[in-house]
Amino acid sequence: MSDRIRMTEYLVIDRTTRSWHCERCDHRIGPATQDYKRGLLLHDRDPREIHPPRFPDGHDVAPDPTWCRIVEYYCPGCGTQVEAEYLPPGHPLVHDIEIDLDALEAR
Repeated sequence: MSDRIRMTEYLVIDRTTRSWHCERCDHRIGPATQDYKRGLLLHDRDPREIHPPRFPDGHDVAPDPTWCRIVEYYCPGCGTQVEAEYLPPGHPLVHDIEIDLDALEAR
């Protein structure tokens, strides 16, 4: 049985070391007791960069940057984009995964 469990498309947890790893390059991202995002590279982007104008009149479908920012997270080892989230400006980063490591080890 593997000591690693795939948690998302690009994240795995090593049950032996209790740490997050990149699924692509195996870079150790950080302890699984903490938010994996703390070990990733962050790019805070203007939504207009992601959603450029698509209509001849200059109208676009990008969220208003005074109301929304796009935060992208990348693996420091291989540059794979691990996560992206849309947040209001000033909103703290979302801690979206918290694992019960003891229950995971018992599996």
